[in-house]
Amino acid sequence: MDLHIPINFLDELKSNNDKEWFQKHKALYDEARGEFEQFIGILIPVIRDIDPDVDAMHPKECMFRIFRDVRFSKDKSPYKTNFGAFIAKGGRKSPYAGYYIHVEPGQSFVGGGAYMPESQYLKAIRTEIYDNVDEYKTIICGTGFKKYFGGIFGEKLKTAPKGFPKDFPDIDLLKNKHYAVACKVDDDYWFSDNLIDDLAEVFKELFVFNKFINNVISRVVKD
Repeated sequence: MDLHIPINFLDELKSNNDKEWFQKHKALYDEARGEFEQFIGILIPVIRDIDPDVDAMHPKECMFRIFRDVRFSKDKSPYKTNFGAFIAKGGRKSPYAGYYIHVEPGQSFVGGGAYMPESQYLKAIRTEIYDNVDEYKTIICGTGFKKYFGGIFGEKLKTAPKGFPKDFPDIDLLKNKHYAVACKVDDDYWFSDNLIDDLAEVFKELFVFNKFINNVISRVVKD
């Protein structure tokens, strides 16, 4: 399969992150974004085969904009230096756990789960883990899961979350602010002849984790 992952454009953008350069090279950006869109278009049905609840059909439902919101940021660089897509039930703005692709020179990764879940979802996820801790531990301690992701990504609370007993033996599992995972990959990863198959293997391991999270989120959404 002849895939073109636009990492070279992102490398140039990283060194020239300003509007003047971007406008002069708009055609290169359009070409690069088109290549990434084509890649996500190939990947969506692969993920839908793994997780039938994913209902996204078109790459544009899943891809993030390259333009940064700099209103409240000290960093006024106008553009992200990555291409990203979140493939999930409901697309990129979905509350559901999904599958994430992040292409960035020197900082690429694949992963997913629920990143920055809203408070009602976060509490529900923690409650589900509390009530079914052995099932959850079986998932996150599985050989394949640990091989690709190691553990849960991101910041944790320093103390027990409100509403949960501090003496719960597995209280550390409830302290996560995100229930998301990441598998770092190098730049060469995107040019492998087996890229789609490799991604499928990663996402097969993620599926069981996502299913646990999404069973919780779907109940909250219905309520």
